[in-house]
Amino acid sequence: MCSHQPSCPSFDTAAVHVVAAHPEQGWSLLCDGAIVFDDTGELTPDGRAVAPHRLPVERLAVAA
Repeated sequence: MCSHQPSCPSFDTAAVHVVAAHPEQGWSLLCDGAIVFDDTGELTPDGRAVAPHRLPVERLAVAA
């Protein structure tokens, strides 16, 4: 799937790029086969699910 030469290492988020974006559905397909979601969760090419990276409540901005 990846057209990098040499092919990009799996799970190296600095080297991979989006090959199909679906912002209306909240996900994008990366060239290494991973699917990333707008909530920062992801599915890896080997089928593992990575939980979203959530900020602690104290660090969230609050509108005044």
